[in-house]
Amino acid sequence: MEITVNGKRVRYIDQGSGPKTVLLLHGWGVDGSLYHLITDHLSSYCRVLVPDLPGFGGSEEPDRPYTPSDFADFVLAFTKALGVTDVIGIGHSNGGRVLIDLLAREHCPLNITKAILLDSAGIPVKHSLSYYLRVYTFKCIKRLATLPGIRSLFPNAVEKAQKRFGSSDYKQASPVMRQSMVIALKTDVTPLLPRITVPTLLIWGKDDTATPLRDAKIMEQHIPDAGLVVLAGGHYAFAESFGQCRRVLDSFLQGE
Repeated sequence: MEITVNGKRVRYIDQGSGPKTVLLLHGWGVDGSLYHLITDHLSSYCRVLVPDLPGFGGSEEPDRPYTPSDFADFVLAFTKALGVTDVIGIGHSNGGRVLIDLLAREHCPLNITKAILLDSAGIPVKHSLSYYLRVYTFKCIKRLATLPGIRSLFPNAVEKAQKRFGSSDYKQASPVMRQSMVIALKTDVTPLLPRITVPTLLIWGKDDTATPLRDAKIMEQHIPDAGLVVLAGGHYAFAESFGQCRRVLDSFLQGE
């Protein structure tokens, strides 16, 4: 389905019906269709909304780089356009980072009654020495390329460095989305976690390397009403161990 939000085309999934509405926010570099296991299952007893966030899937890019708060503002505009006021929020990876922003707002117009964070992003990453060396090298090349005479001698130096040292998500992104990604990676949600007042379920992959299990334990420690379930698998453990994930979701969503 498609709708216009803030003058931009937005593609979204609207599936199922029931007394509860689930709003699922996808991770970086993917779109809502990746979560069909969750959508197909929950739509048997809930209405499930899954928008492609701006710049992903079938939704148009924003006109400027977005912060996580900008993506959260989009979610508010999207739900308002559909006339939705009460939801259970699910966020995977970067979608979790956006959901946390919404949950921490004191006067959020969207009533989020429960939250589920799937391998959520938002805790600063501790990288290996090799990672920092790659980043340092790229920044040096980028800085050198701005010096007088260097750019003319090596006109494609920065582009080549991006291809060599950048992540796959970074390489594939447009300039606007690259800047949005950089902003997101620098955003630390830790100060927001104590402001989350709703019951929050953390579902994590034991072997997640993108948002490691230590992140889940930090979130569990700082969110007042949080519980953690660890699944076999990595960053997409919800799909790798969907049988167990399904049972956990049902227990949390159908319980009072």
